[in-house]
Amino acid sequence: MGDPRRQAMAKRMLKVSTHARRLAGEQGNQDRVAHRLVVPPNSWRWRTRIFLAALDEPYGLGPAHTHLQRQGEGVLSVLVGHSFFLRFDAKQFERAKPYPPLATLQIAELLRGQGHEVSLFDAMLASSTKDFDNMLERRRPQLVVLYEDNYNYLSKMCLARMREAACSMITSARRGGARVIVAGSDASDAPEPYLQAGADAALRGEGLEALNLLLRRLDTHPSLDHRALVEGIAQAVTQVDGRLLRGHAATTISLPQPRAAEAAHLEAPAAWDLVEIERYRATWIAAHGSFSLNMAASKGCSFRCAWCAKPIWGQHYQQRSPAAVAAEMADLKRRFAPDHIWFADDIFGFRADWVQRFAAELKAHGGGVPFTIQTRADLVSDTMAQALSDAGCYEAWIGAESGSQRVLDAMDKGTTVAEILQARRRLRAAGVRVGFFIQLGYLGEGLDELLQTRRLIEEAKPDDIGVSVSYPLPGTRFHEQVKTQLGGKTHWEDSADLAMMFQGSFGTDFYREVRDLLHAQVDLGRIDGRTWHRGHHELQQRWTRLISGASAAALTA
Repeated sequence: MGDPRRQAMAKRMLKVSTHARRLAGEQGNQDRVAHRLVVPPNSWRWRTRIFLAALDEPYGLGPAHTHLQRQGEGVLSVLVGHSFFLRFDAKQFERAKPYPPLATLQIAELLRGQGHEVSLFDAMLASSTKDFDNMLERRRPQLVVLYEDNYNYLSKMCLARMREAACSMITSARRGGARVIVAGSDASDAPEPYLQAGADAALRGEGLEALNLLLRRLDTHPSLDHRALVEGIAQAVTQVDGRLLRGHAATTISLPQPRAAEAAHLEAPAAWDLVEIERYRATWIAAHGSFSLNMAASKGCSFRCAWCAKPIWGQHYQQRSPAAVAAEMADLKRRFAPDHIWFADDIFGFRADWVQRFAAELKAHGGGVPFTIQTRADLVSDTMAQALSDAGCYEAWIGAESGSQRVLDAMDKGTTVAEILQARRRLRAAGVRVGFFIQLGYLGEGLDELLQTRRLIEEAKPDDIGVSVSYPLPGTRFHEQVKTQLGGKTHWEDSADLAMMFQGSFGTDFYREVRDLLHAQVDLGRIDGRTWHRGHHELQQRWTRLISGASAAALTA
């Protein structure tokens, strides 16, 4: 019968060899196989796979032993990071609600799964870019990938302070001898500052395929020049002789992606083990007495609001399966015991039947974790509200934007004031808290429209609100409408900026005062008795003074 150990070894070698051939056939390149086969030198596995390489030669892999590399050769040492420093945004630092960079963690896990040596720089809780410099010194990576968290709405705001931080990090990385690739909303819209700071390439959109191709090229040719680096990669852009060079791809026939492949693409695991979870937990507990983590059940949004920037996923909406999302929540619950989950989706659930299946899956896992979502008023039917409640939804944030139908129509929002009020009533009846996102200063919004928003808040009585000023980001129809009015300031410094960058009906200070008054209105709804009457009287006086001042300014204009 022979030595059982030798038989077991033969079976294992055959299994690995078959797996290597399958990878070569599916991926069409031997570099991918080489990544999967990297092992410590002179080990039993090393000698075994040298033998397997010979077995693989008839399948078109060639002399595979020439691609088998010792640890540290043929595998890139990659430092994956992002540039959203909580400390650089006073408003967010005071809120003390940090979340790990989900998209960044997914990229870290993706690269690690390809065999690269991956470390993480998480700027969220870092003190400054000096922390990044220190990690560069310790790790000495060959490649730095600054991949912003595309799920984080703050990253989508393309804040100037974070751009400055990213450029500083790029400069440090290049000074340390590392190649640099950047990706994110701002780099997609405006790659020039990042490339001028020294980045070798910027990705356009999500850029997953482009990133894989760039890494393969750098793996094979670490000193590849910029032009050759992006050649034929449509999602990549670089700078040559001070000019942008886009890696236009050759004309190809695009075949539809199988559903299984699309589902696998959405199920991107995150490198949670690289996160300092206890630092996040301590920050949350100290500020709020509870701990929250983040997830995403979908990517993108298919609606077409005129002001919404979509440089990453465009108009596409891709949704994970309810079973997969429930399983991930159960896993996070088991590993980290969060008290709450924030779903970072632009639109959670979308359909009531999806949410119903999600609730059933969570029940099968023994229950989930209370969670918060974002949604639209026109998606909140009675069935949806009840399904959210059954799944454990604690709070739903609705993009109300304005109490003026005229303004909503100008935004191409596609919702009505009546739907906003109805969604609030339905969610309240189902026991789900409601927050409103309010946007001030949009085109055509005058004093009457502002007062309609005030009445919406008074009537709906949301549990919370978030107030912003219309912010014209590149790539939006709104930006096209006002771009001739934009001056030297093109981005907010931080999330509390609220600067009017175009010619609205009123100025920045006026809108900041309206923001404060709307927040005071919500706060008033949390009290009663004599305190309410006194607060209501004071709030009315503040509104009167503001309106009188605005009217006087209009008469003298």
